[in-house]
Amino acid sequence: MSVACCIPLVECVSCLACVRWVWKKFLYTAGQESENWGAATPEEFEPIPRLCRYILSVYEDDLRNPMWAPPEGYGMNPDWVLLKKEYTDTQGKVSPYMIYLDHENSDIVLAIRGLDMGKESDILMLLDNKLGQTTYDGGYVHNGLLKAAQYVLEEECGVLRGLVEKFSGYSLTFAGHSLGAGVVTLLTLLAVNNREKLGGIERKRIRCFAIAPARCISLNLAVRYADVINSVVLQDDFLPRTTVALEHAFKSLLW
Repeated sequence: MSVACCIPLVECVSCLACVRWVWKKFLYTAGQESENWGAATPEEFEPIPRLCRYILSVYEDDLRNPMWAPPEGYGMNPDWVLLKKEYTDTQGKVSPYMIYLDHENSDIVLAIRGLDMGKESDILMLLDNKLGQTTYDGGYVHNGLLKAAQYVLEEECGVLRGLVEKFSGYSLTFAGHSLGAGVVTLLTLLAVNNREKLGGIERKRIRCFAIAPARCISLNLAVRYADVINSVVLQDDFLPRTTVALEHAFKSLLW
């Protein structure tokens, strides 16, 4: 009799424990990993507003007649846009991107726009991942974003190699927002480890600015590539603060 009476109590305790675990998972923020990091210097932060404008410009159909320009404009010369690829050009393998030759700042910029919630290909790319599924250079990486980065490198390595060789004093900068930030992060890993495809460019000339990136590389890779990859997160921005485990929780509920 006493054992039977204990069963409802055990069930209640187990249920409360599960609810507490799920609640903590949904409230956990990955920002705890960087809460003790030092502040960026003015010199380190200087390129970020400019690159954010470049990324935003990828959303425009016609840069000469922009529809969504910020009040101060994009600060770009349309004649320096060497190429731009849309969803139709990439067949949904990666978000739209452009290559911009920034003569004012001695920079070769490849910028990739962010997630389009209306594009199934973008959603599928983000969800194409499992914890521990794909390894690269001794760490773990996001499977779908790695495939997108590989596609961009194969498509544009010839163009980038020519620019790197022609403008030997220019930096090679990969910039992206949201989903595009995850792609450029992995594109940077590929570029650093395949510099022979890019004219033998020195590592110090390669830079990445990932604005609000999706979680796409393990901590050991983030530390090892911290000299070239700069991750920019505004306070409690949802996507970069979402862990891989929490992504799977949302995936199981919504997909």
